[in-house]
Amino acid sequence: MKRVAYYKGCLAALSAKELDTSTQALAPKMGLELVELEAVTCCGAGDIHEAEPDYYLHLNARILAHAEATGSDTLMTICNVCTLNLRQANWQLKGDDELRERVNDNLEAVGVPRYSGNVEVRHFLWLIAEGDGYDRLQQVAHKGLKGLKVAPFYGCQILRPSKILGFEDPDRPWSLEAIIQACGGEPIDYPAKIKCCGFPIIQAREETALSELIQPIEQAMEAGADAMVTPCPLCHLSLDAWQSKLRKATGRDFAMPILHLSQLVGVAAGLEDSELKFKRHVVSVKPVLEKLEV
Repeated sequence: MKRVAYYKGCLAALSAKELDTSTQALAPKMGLELVELEAVTCCGAGDIHEAEPDYYLHLNARILAHAEATGSDTLMTICNVCTLNLRQANWQLKGDDELRERVNDNLEAVGVPRYSGNVEVRHFLWLIAEGDGYDRLQQVAHKGLKGLKVAPFYGCQILRPSKILGFEDPDRPWSLEAIIQACGGEPIDYPAKIKCCGFPIIQAREETALSELIQPIEQAMEAGADAMVTPCPLCHLSLDAWQSKLRKATGRDFAMPILHLSQLVGVAAGLEDSELKFKRHVVSVKPVLEKLEV
């Protein structure tokens, strides 16, 4: 078992609790012992980063410090936005001794452990897409996804900027496709899988956001997908909950099931309904489950 610090972020703690329950149920099967971080805050998303960059840095340094205090060398995330924010802060802190010292002094003043820079931030996607994680995945996915056509949706902040994330080519990613295949499903290729879901601008420019959102859903349907999978709860929120907005705007009912990554693998691994919590979704996942039963 690999012991990792586990940062669930805001959505998995609140509106996307199904992401947390499925991740916690799946992790031991994947050889991961999760040490959940409890005395931590939001990573600040993009808002605080833009408005108060120094405050953002302290927020994320605090999370990194608590992760390091667990004794693990890995901080596991399950959100694209959290991954980018924490890796960016880590990159800044590791590369600037004077900055790290100033931030540490401030953290220490409020009772937070000092951070030495010995934690690597990795998304759950990365941990199971290659090496030992991939080998174990092939064994764990005993129930499989045979006959299921799945459209991967990466979103933007798990791929770009590549100098901060760096796991795979942002223009030609492969990790979600590899996981779908390892679970016995058929990955569906389509251009919009690496585009933005529209979430960051939905409040300010809803029409523009919906024009972004419709592209991956429409393309996935045209390519014959039975469902879509995403490693990001913000993308999941857009793709799942906002299909009702698309229906109102276009008059079309897309009814495209959207799965969290841990749910997709969880289905293939035979997790219980109580762990997957599909009833929390807006768009029903029932057609997917019925197809797998057949």
